[in-house]
Amino acid sequence: MIQINVLWLFAAILCLLPLAGWSADTIDEIVVFADFRERAASDVPASITVLDSDEIESMAVQHFEELINSVPNLNWSGDGHRARYFQMRGVGELEQYQGAPNPSVGFLIDDIDFSGIGTVATLFDMQHVEVLRGPQGTRYGANALAGLIYMRSAEPTADYDGRAELMAGDDGMVAGGFAVGGSLNANDSAMGRISVHYHESNGFRENTFLNRDDTNGREETTVRGRLKWSAGDTWNFNLAAVYADIDNGYDGWAIDNSLTVLSDKPGKDTQESVGASLRAEYSGFANSMLTSITSFADSDIEFSYDADWGNDDSWAPVLYDYISISDRKRTTLSQEFRFVADNWLLGVYALQMDDEIATFNRGEYYDPGYDFADSLNDLFVSDYEATNLAVFGQIDQDIGEASRLTFGLRLERRSTGYRDSMGLRTGPSESMWGGELAFSHDHSDAVTSFIIFSKGYKAGGFNLGPAVPDEYREYVGEDLLNLEAGIKATLLDNTLRLNASVFASRRDDQQVRTSFQLNPGDPTSFGFVTINVEEGDTLGFEADMRWLPNDNWMLYATVGLLDTEFGAVTAPSLANLVGRSQAHAPDYTIALGGSYEHPRGFFARVDVSARDAFYFDVAHDQTSESYALVNARTGYRADTWSATLWARNLFDEEYAVRGFYFGNEPPDFPNALYTRFGDPRQVGVTFQKEF
Repeated sequence: MIQINVLWLFAAILCLLPLAGWSADTIDEIVVFADFRERAASDVPASITVLDSDEIESMAVQHFEELINSVPNLNWSGDGHRARYFQMRGVGELEQYQGAPNPSVGFLIDDIDFSGIGTVATLFDMQHVEVLRGPQGTRYGANALAGLIYMRSAEPTADYDGRAELMAGDDGMVAGGFAVGGSLNANDSAMGRISVHYHESNGFRENTFLNRDDTNGREETTVRGRLKWSAGDTWNFNLAAVYADIDNGYDGWAIDNSLTVLSDKPGKDTQESVGASLRAEYSGFANSMLTSITSFADSDIEFSYDADWGNDDSWAPVLYDYISISDRKRTTLSQEFRFVADNWLLGVYALQMDDEIATFNRGEYYDPGYDFADSLNDLFVSDYEATNLAVFGQIDQDIGEASRLTFGLRLERRSTGYRDSMGLRTGPSESMWGGELAFSHDHSDAVTSFIIFSKGYKAGGFNLGPAVPDEYREYVGEDLLNLEAGIKATLLDNTLRLNASVFASRRDDQQVRTSFQLNPGDPTSFGFVTINVEEGDTLGFEADMRWLPNDNWMLYATVGLLDTEFGAVTAPSLANLVGRSQAHAPDYTIALGGSYEHPRGFFARVDVSARDAFYFDVAHDQTSESYALVNARTGYRADTWSATLWARNLFDEEYAVRGFYFGNEPPDFPNALYTRFGDPRQVGVTFQKEF
């Protein structure tokens, strides 16, 4: 039924097109900020999705996770309240409860590294979201094996401007924010901007045992500041700072796979982060520039949950009561220098990371039928330090008037130190390298094609716990080789933009993270181990289209096709993976939609997304179901204000974003699939005022 409704909605959009004239606006040029140089997306030989501020506001309400379905071949693991574990083209982590952080997908906000902890990715006053798919071996190195997500908040301008926003919706949602900026002196050499936003809602769960509807609730506060200034004609500075307090509950799992939960000790998924970055540019050289980027972030994170998902009444006459609480503190400090000339660049990079985690697991179990009792009171503390040092370079060479050859290389050295309360002391170090060789050709002013061969890399590491076999204590680094060809075109008098690419990649010594339950009666006793398998192969296709048929209409469509497969696997515990698809790698991801703007200010928009079923994990063979979601909005926009009525998941589709397969029901603990669902239908109103 959902699929039929989706088709009718989109067909209605197409049928209404002839009702308006066909003189069209042109599509604005898209600028990519995540590259070494700020340049047009059409000049970057890579598969990139860029969402500007208008698209962000039109497609999302609060958080980056609401934009994921619009990006081809991007998925996320709902292992936590907000999305922070991403899978790009089937590559990426599903969770990280213990051990050294080692992300495959980089995540930066205003040059501040939040890879693996992207809970703070709220969207108010955000100017750009850029998703670079494929290994970013030259630009970002070890933390961008699969790609990079780069968010950029609104920059200050010389003109004084501001905005205010109020929002309300069902699920007890209320939100509000304001942003203001402008010149700070008479000659406009200094400009500033500040934004503040607050959001709260109940979290779409009803805890009938505690008689509460907010145990999975959201309370999210974000404060951002930007400062730009010039010192003479040669120095420019750009300072960004953020404070985020994400105080969310975590009560998302139910034994019957519903939105009604029974936990007696609901958990939390909170993150309080302070971060800043300073970008300094010196342009006093002839045809070249020296850039320095310094960033710092400090995050305190709590991730806790009721591990048995129930209460005393749920399991009577068995006593079954377990909780898990993890407190994490992560600090990162990075420094990059790069010297950029017309057709070449050189740079150095350093990153220092400190990651401390303390996990407390407590529980009791008593089965009167078997007169069996067990208890748990366990504290695990670890301290991880890593230093990454890299040198990189890139050369662009023109070949004739219409072709370019690009060669990039990055050499990186990673040194680590680790110790924990179980007595493990280790400090492996390794050297890695990556890069790309790309050829692009301008067939005309409007059409460019490219082919790129790139190599990404990811550091090795070690597994924790006494149950880990000696042969699996350490695992080696992973390489990803990617061959990609694509085309970027602007057609129909600059009213239609089309990007498409095909790619094939191979992962050598692929790192596979799996889990096992040490004690069938203890839901906190999961061990996690990363094992190298020989290879993984991927074939794929990505395309996006944006069309302005006239001044009133906009239509868009994106599609991602993916065929992933585990190759040779010698590890006996993972032998079942041979020939199987990767986890969280649906065969298709599709998004399409359109918007209409009436000259008198009325507007409407529909967004439809769909994705295929996917495996939840490598530890089992359970899969999700395919689904389609519809979002819609309508309203009125005047010169300085707007009012919008919106609905997310309009047809209240039920869809899973994470799944576990294990025994969690005493006394027999049969294995069963437990799923966490995405948000159901939500309807709300937004009022915005610009000044």
